[in-house]
Amino acid sequence: MSNIAFNSRDKFYKSVFGAIQTDRSTGFTLVLSGSMQVKQAYLVIWPDSGSEKYIPMSAHEQDGNVYWRTDFKTSKKGLYFYRFDYDTPYGRGSILNSGSGIGYVGAGGQPWQLTVYGKDFKTPEWLKGKTAYQIFPDRFCKSSVPKENVPADRELRSDWGGVPKWCPDSEGRFNNDYFCGDLKGIEEKLEYLSQLGVSLIYLNPIFEAHSNHRYDTADYMKIDPLLGTTDDFITLTKKADRLGIKIILDGVFSHTGADSIYFNKYKRYGEGGAYNDPESPYYSWYRFKSGRDDYAAWWDVLTLPEVNEEAESYVEFITGKDGVLNHWLSCGAYGFRLDVADELPDSFIEKIRKAVKKIKPDALLWGEVWEDASNKISYGGRRKYLFGDELDSVMNYPFREAVIDFLLGGSAELFMERIVTICENYPKPVLDTAMNFLGTHDTARILTVLSGANISNRDKNWQAGFILSESERAVARKRLLSAVSLLYTLPGIPTVYYGDEAGLEGGEDPFNRGCFPWGYEDREIQYHFKVLGQMRKDYEAFKDGEFLPVSAMLGCVAYLRKAEHGESIMVISNKNYHEITYFLPDYIYNPKIIIGGTLTEDKRGVIIGSESTAILSVSQ
Repeated sequence: MSNIAFNSRDKFYKSVFGAIQTDRSTGFTLVLSGSMQVKQAYLVIWPDSGSEKYIPMSAHEQDGNVYWRTDFKTSKKGLYFYRFDYDTPYGRGSILNSGSGIGYVGAGGQPWQLTVYGKDFKTPEWLKGKTAYQIFPDRFCKSSVPKENVPADRELRSDWGGVPKWCPDSEGRFNNDYFCGDLKGIEEKLEYLSQLGVSLIYLNPIFEAHSNHRYDTADYMKIDPLLGTTDDFITLTKKADRLGIKIILDGVFSHTGADSIYFNKYKRYGEGGAYNDPESPYYSWYRFKSGRDDYAAWWDVLTLPEVNEEAESYVEFITGKDGVLNHWLSCGAYGFRLDVADELPDSFIEKIRKAVKKIKPDALLWGEVWEDASNKISYGGRRKYLFGDELDSVMNYPFREAVIDFLLGGSAELFMERIVTICENYPKPVLDTAMNFLGTHDTARILTVLSGANISNRDKNWQAGFILSESERAVARKRLLSAVSLLYTLPGIPTVYYGDEAGLEGGEDPFNRGCFPWGYEDREIQYHFKVLGQMRKDYEAFKDGEFLPVSAMLGCVAYLRKAEHGESIMVISNKNYHEITYFLPDYIYNPKIIIGGTLTEDKRGVIIGSESTAILSVSQ
């Protein structure tokens, strides 16, 4: 294959790595052999679904090559694509991305992607370099505070740590068993979370609802009675703030519960509600078709009627002066994670951002997106999450998949490609605040996943009784330590799903939502998380340091987090079933082990055990 004509990941060819800002010039250099007799070269660039613009490039000859160069600048945010065309005596040719950002003469490929975001777009500085923790409130910690005003139709369990029920109860209800974790319980464990290095807590839904997951909101303005009261929430946020911890809430705004004050299908809340009364103030929030039992529901789940997010009264209810967002921000919340953000209209997310940032300019707005959020298409259109008018950042599922696949047998090369692709596509402010994780309430427990156990095709009856054998758990634990080392050193915010640091295992919903095993934690795993949490506080590289690939081959990946000031961090992950010695590049010196691995006597190599990851502080 011919020499490289362009490499989007090399600043020689593209002066700015990755996404660019509006009104800021970016240089493009194309290198073509003089023997090609190119008369003119062009940067061909176009906005998504827009027309192509040909920008002539100027030529400079040197050492038998011709260096074609031009600049690009735009005032319009959005997703762009580009390629290079060139004219010769024999016709026109094109340079496309053949993979990994590299374009060759005579090779096929796809256009390059260029994300353009607003020059004034900023994400919360207080979050960068920090560690987050996700809590499923019913299962984290149960205080001794008596529960009041709890609906009589709930099953309250006294066997903390028991297997969550997975089949319907005698009334046909799912998710109706409660272990009674509460806000006071979370408050009792704030010191523990602080010692873990946590600076942000993300709470799964806490508003009144009639299932243990609470994604079927019944009243946005009330705390669920099993969790406590609004005063309890205010007290929690104040105590957390004194420990340097902020709290964000789950914003479930694409649907409500059928059993809610708004829809009120079962008349728990009297005779009103959209289901019962076409004159209800909530009627316009929902999409009824041929009759009241024929309504749009989230993924056709009838207990979750869809909301019309463009209904004026609903938008006002959520984003208005006296709305849901302002109420909870005023009570101490420091932002929201938007559930199923790809099912919310862009215009609605924009209004949410304006409302949140008006009352707390540095509040956080995360969104649930499972794919690359920079080029996501949903509901027939390209989404605009990351250009500066909507989300601060997103849940980083691509990173999770890259880590898990690598440790379960995937190639080092593919791991690095997936990581660099997201780094290239996401604006830097988005990348620095991305929610990185290994597991959530929607995925199987990471310890179970890393064991390699095949649970995805097993029914819930089987999953309910599945426990890793001693040998399976030993393998999974070793891989988990390696995975967490990667999680804590990649760009973004490592987010621990409650109990993962304690060694919880479990299959898919609801077995991934077990009770925190207080008093029975896996101390080795827990210690690993604590060391890494402290590490992120000690090194500036994790705040906004560049991600620089070093190598990816033979089952081993290595990368740097380069600090602008102070020491950088080098990470070397060996997924092989045997020990390796990794020899450091010549430009790396003064290595010191933070966790994992052993330096060779001459300090030019690192001995890394099988399926293990080493983290070093280094100078360059």
